[in-house]
Amino acid sequence: MTPPRSTSPSRGPVAAWLLVCCALLLAMVVIGGVTRLTHSGLSIVEWQPIVGTLPPLSQADWERAFALYRQTPEYLHVNRGMGLEEFKGIFWLEYFHRLLGRLIGVVFLVPFVYFLARRRLDQPLILKLAGIFLLGGLQGAMGWYMVKSGLVDEPRVSQYRLTAHLGLAFLIFAALFRLALSLLDPHPAPPCPGRTRLRRFALALTALIFVMVLSGGFVAGIRAGFAYNTFPLMNGHWAPPEIFMLSPWHLNFFTNMATVQFDHRLIAWLLALLIPGFWWMVQGAALDRQAKLASHALLLMLAIQIVLGISTLLLVVPLPLAAAHQGGAVLLFAAALWVNHALRSAPQ
Repeated sequence: MTPPRSTSPSRGPVAAWLLVCCALLLAMVVIGGVTRLTHSGLSIVEWQPIVGTLPPLSQADWERAFALYRQTPEYLHVNRGMGLEEFKGIFWLEYFHRLLGRLIGVVFLVPFVYFLARRRLDQPLILKLAGIFLLGGLQGAMGWYMVKSGLVDEPRVSQYRLTAHLGLAFLIFAALFRLALSLLDPHPAPPCPGRTRLRRFALALTALIFVMVLSGGFVAGIRAGFAYNTFPLMNGHWAPPEIFMLSPWHLNFFTNMATVQFDHRLIAWLLALLIPGFWWMVQGAALDRQAKLASHALLLMLAIQIVLGISTLLLVVPLPLAAAHQGGAVLLFAAALWVNHALRSAPQ
């Protein structure tokens, strides 16, 4: 996302390692969306961080895994009658999702130990990386906490836990990406008129994009994308009359399909207005090339994400488009982080 800058030999490899971790995390988010849309996420009903690295290796292992799945609400209420071969199809998707999570842990930890042993990391960076590793462990636990919610009564995971799981993934991505950018380009630009105001604007946009991601988590959690498949109106209304049909009123923002989708659309409309305005302001300011390139990337990713979102909605959530839309959210977020980094300035 950022143009090459001169870096010291000790910084370049560390930054490249962090960007590889970002790419793997992007893949993890996309595959997580695929497992949800294919109803694969509840196929593995045990959390075994070490032993679970190996899939079933014998017919007896497969029969045991399938027997455990047949006790779940998803099998009893959604997939009753599914055969073993069909079960293997959803099992492998979730297995690959969890295996990728373990791979990210290894790809993070092994180079971290290597760079630590070679004294390529200073103390502040070590502390930041250790914090990110702890967040990664928390993310694994949060993933299992989410899955558990779909193994009790309802054949779907809690939208609250799913959104927390998604939000934490974006926070880890932000931490990794910002560190990589700070290593690639450690020197803030000289102060210039309007730069501070633009950076505050960029921070607000980044926060709004993160809120939109969270709202997307609720859309996914209650399958709100399968309703109101018209645009720009929602079944003939700008605001559906049923958006406050639940009581107490605050539940509508988390469990009412009309309200949850309306909120997601509303944030998208706000970004569709604010980001082009921000881009126009950046082009008119006396900023360096990197800041303007970052603003171009932000505007481009917004356009792509809006097209993906509308297409996914109108076509009733086809798997390739929905997965691309989820990945697009990560790239839009990354573009906003790049803009923030490019707009920082040295103290006057």
